[in-house]
Amino acid sequence: MNTTKSPVILIAGHWLGAWAWDEVLKDLAAANVPATAMTLPGLDPEDPSRTARTLDEQAAAIADVVTRHGRPVTLVAHSGANFPVSLVLDRHPELIRRMVWVDSGPVGPGSIFAPGFPEDAAELPLPDFESLGQQASLEGLSEEALDRFRTRAVPEPGPVLRQPLELSNDARRQVPTTLVCCSIPGGQMMELARSGHPMFAETAELMDMKVLDLPTGHWPMWSRPGDLAEVLAAAAG
Repeated sequence: MNTTKSPVILIAGHWLGAWAWDEVLKDLAAANVPATAMTLPGLDPEDPSRTARTLDEQAAAIADVVTRHGRPVTLVAHSGANFPVSLVLDRHPELIRRMVWVDSGPVGPGSIFAPGFPEDAAELPLPDFESLGQQASLEGLSEEALDRFRTRAVPEPGPVLRQPLELSNDARRQVPTTLVCCSIPGGQMMELARSGHPMFAETAELMDMKVLDLPTGHWPMWSRPGDLAEVLAAAAG
């Protein structure tokens, strides 16, 4: 493996495990980039306590994998992985050489992913694709990719959706960052960030940031895996 590149840790968004990165991992391996994909606590279908897992448990699992590498890593967060990863950045900024957000971004203090999610709901299953497509772009996904998504998706644990983020360390904003913009162009996203849009407000606070456009839908690991791998290899270098 190429020791000049920092290890890459890949974390997919809601309903997804390490399997979501299979195609990207093949391309990173071909480029001699050391990479590991994670399945977060709560998204392992074999875990009998799956629906009780919390953001704190997810953040601790990420920190454990990062620490085991023995040197700062390139941490890649897609979509809703931004909640546990924002916790990791707050608690362990020194462990992250570069942060890469894939059609995602950092989350601010006090944020809750789904504030109205019922207290008595154990989990959130993957919605039907018509409903999902109204929330996030499915552009570029083949029928095969959609079938795999439907077959392998694991419902998101309720506690993860309800837990407010407690963040207090401004050093999280100093970690060098790459924003990979897929379903929203980078220029439009930065306009929203500067205007104070709550979804992007934390992005406006980043001190060292690159913005890259990779036009496609919200799941570029399936619609443009080779191109995404190139971006991640460059970030790791």
